[in-house]
Amino acid sequence: MLTRWRFPKTIQWIINLFIIYLCIFTGFRIITLICFKPVAIRISELVPSFWLGLQYDLRWIGIVLLPIACISLFPKFSPFYSERCKKGWAIYLAVVTLLLLFFFGADFGHFAYVNTRLNASALNFAEDAKISFEMLWQSYPMVWIFLALLGAVGMMAWMFSKTHVSVEERNINIHKFSYNRRWHTAAILLLCWFLFGFLALTPLRWRDAFLLNDNFKSYLALNPLQNFFTTLQFRKPLMDEGQAKKYYPVISDFLQLNKTGAPANGYERTINPGSRSLESQPNIVLVICESFSMYKSSMSGNPLNSTPFFNELSTQGIFFDRCFSPTFGTARGVFATLTGIPDVQLSKFSSRNPEALNQYSIINNFEGYDKFYFLGGSSDFNNFRGLVSSINDVHIYEEGKFASPKLNVWGISDKNLFLEADKVMKLQKKPFFTIIQTSDNHRPYSIPEEDKDFVTHTVSVEELHKYGFESLAEFNAFCYTDYCYNKFIDAAKQSPYFDNTIFVFMGDHGVEGNAYEMYPTAWTDQRLNDEHIPLLFYAPALLVPKKIITTVSQIDVLPTLAGLIHQPYTNKTLGRDLLHASTKENAAFIIHHDEGKIGIVNDDYFYIKNLWISQEELVPVRNDAPLLTPQQTDSVKRHLSQLTSAMYETAKWMLVNNHGK
Repeated sequence: MLTRWRFPKTIQWIINLFIIYLCIFTGFRIITLICFKPVAIRISELVPSFWLGLQYDLRWIGIVLLPIACISLFPKFSPFYSERCKKGWAIYLAVVTLLLLFFFGADFGHFAYVNTRLNASALNFAEDAKISFEMLWQSYPMVWIFLALLGAVGMMAWMFSKTHVSVEERNINIHKFSYNRRWHTAAILLLCWFLFGFLALTPLRWRDAFLLNDNFKSYLALNPLQNFFTTLQFRKPLMDEGQAKKYYPVISDFLQLNKTGAPANGYERTINPGSRSLESQPNIVLVICESFSMYKSSMSGNPLNSTPFFNELSTQGIFFDRCFSPTFGTARGVFATLTGIPDVQLSKFSSRNPEALNQYSIINNFEGYDKFYFLGGSSDFNNFRGLVSSINDVHIYEEGKFASPKLNVWGISDKNLFLEADKVMKLQKKPFFTIIQTSDNHRPYSIPEEDKDFVTHTVSVEELHKYGFESLAEFNAFCYTDYCYNKFIDAAKQSPYFDNTIFVFMGDHGVEGNAYEMYPTAWTDQRLNDEHIPLLFYAPALLVPKKIITTVSQIDVLPTLAGLIHQPYTNKTLGRDLLHASTKENAAFIIHHDEGKIGIVNDDYFYIKNLWISQEELVPVRNDAPLLTPQQTDSVKRHLSQLTSAMYETAKWMLVNNHGK
């Protein structure tokens, strides 16, 4: 019980504010637990998360309250000195609380969307504020969200005012203003201890959360403020040429540079046409498919059968059922595809990084080809225009250049995008390399009313969740993509370019979710779903159908296409020709930026280690993966650890050193 003679009124109010803010921070952590806790984690296992989370919360509560305690050392600035001071501190608390609730609300949405805490990567979307806001407006009840936010701030302001009045009333018989420097000093020292790390002998660090050795446990401990402001430092590219040189022998062995005539300590190699190359100068149509997650598709054996047409198409071409993008995210997936380099830049897309933008692309080796890029919306989003402009003389078709009507924030529908591209391609007299980037399989999951022959499905919530879908809208949008691929291929078959064209369909990235029914636990528990994507080379008149079950990467697509053309090409990146006959190690690099996890997935295992802490893990990716002795396990870990670091450090170096057309 606070007593009038022990604490000055300002300190009493600070204690009341402390309790209110502690309840807010803890309440949001409990909401996160209730909404997002994985089934396999027991509540008792989360005690360390709550304890560490309390320390992070105390730090930020200290940041909020320290100005009041420090400035009130000067009596005339105390919230109890005058009505003017009271109003000034009330405005300060209202603004701070608005920011806090905004961060918590954004964090909740971010967690629901990508299953990670809000971090500095969110600024990537702020750079495309108009499009990002339109997507949110079309996907969520933003009016109600804003009203709820303002209502919550109003309620908090009322509580602050009531506590101020309560302190005044409890001290009604005390002199109008009491002041005790000792209690103010003690409060300041305690709040500073909160900033340092309460009950800790060493400073509280952001990376301490990752010592909990589990994504959810780490994120439950962190609050969005700690995560966001700490990760701001990762928005600048950091490359270490010394580390790249150190791991060059590992990369040289992986890429077999000694067999390609690459110069010593160099990555550039010229590849001459092989026996598989086609002399007909085939056209190339590369379709980058939005959120085309393998486990949600029919090709995975998913009983919901969302993509029956593509499943049939995959039996008529060269289909890779173990292809992985290096990471989650459209901008990063497009970057990796066009450059052959995993986008390892933390907290910022390399397409937005001027130092990494002017990248070499193998597409420029397709001599005599016209180049086209089709996007239903604006190429300004994620600066796709800047990235695609590294392709010589590319013709960009985007929103505003199509006759088809706009569907939503992402522009025209995918079906109309395909048909618009088909109209352009059928008029070409020269060979062409076309990139088509789809977007309908994304919130707000719009399906055009004009496509009346598309039949929506009704599936129970239980089945949707069991087989990896979060909602019926998402499921039908996924089915609609299959409908669009069908319409495109039907149109292409009627066009003169079809017989001499290689169509490549590839997901830009996967989507996190429940894949226990389709794949081993690593897909769900270690989030391989985020990266596992279909990859199909379809050309009935040119390629013999084949299913390839070895591990490949998104960065390998362009070298493979270049290897199919009867022209020499120069490769300066980490991509490899997937159809080359030489012996190679089947592996794909994976990075989860937000968790600081990097790793290698191969035909048998997924190896993961952490950039922030000494932590590594080796998990099987096949139910019949070889059982290893402890010595064999250590040997596999050492090799994959070396390859993981080599890929990461080399990619960091290449991001800012692989310029040129």
